Amino acid sequence: MSLLAGRVAFVTGAGSGIGRAIARRLAADGAQVALADINLEGARETEALIRDNGGDAAAVQVDVTQLDAVRQAVNNARSAYGPIGILVNNAGWDRLEPFTRNTPELWDRLIDINLKGPIYCTRAVVDDMITAGYGKIISISSDAARVGSSGEAVYAACKGGVISFAKTLARELARYKINVNVVCPGPTDTRLLQEVTEGETGAQVIAAMTRAIPFRRLGTPDDIAAAVAFFASPQADFITGQVLSVSGGLTMAG
Repeated sequence: MSLLAGRVAFVTGAGSGIGRAIARRLAADGAQVALADINLEGARETEALIRDNGGDAAAVQVDVTQLDAVRQAVNNARSAYGPIGILVNNAGWDRLEPFTRNTPELWDRLIDINLKGPIYCTRAVVDDMITAGYGKIISISSDAARVGSSGEAVYAACKGGVISFAKTLARELARYKINVNVVCPGPTDTRLLQEVTEGETGAQVIAAMTRAIPFRRLGTPDDIAAAVAFFASPQADFITGQVLSVSGGLTMAG
């Protein structure tokens, strides 16, 4: 199916995990995909996977915490494929730790990656979307932003900011036919989850989360990618400012 034929997507954090799954899904749906990641080797691995499957993608190195670097990466993608029509703000980072043990340096890193990153990337692409009268902006937040999560106070605050940012942009940009939506993963089986829950205590946390999920399993990157692909598709043209939880029913708050 080529729902996205002729569209150019820019996916941050595309070198692994959820970002890789999103990029592969968008490419399978017909988009040309710029694979933006600070880890260029990982992005190139994603590129190879997509090309081996008949898709079109190009790795682009970027540090989403630096506005000039984001603008350069977007320019590189534009040179290769044309203006960006689909932006997926996926790049993120976390560390589980009680707030009282946090350092200001940790706060800064969490804010730079998880909140400023999506703001920078959106600013870098939105002018082209306004000119085109078309755009799909999908940001990956977290259920931690919706219901809270112990050990993730500042991370949750950043992800809550992503939701508020998206809702406001949805109002501002609707006149240009730009859709802005958010996907909130619940616990998802990724390398990042494994890193932040390493050790015996972490294994207990994972087991407890799995038991709490009605479907009795963690999410997969493909689960998240399917939700993003829907928001990116023409099927979601009349949907904007919405927040979709993909958590297997772990959270059901309105």
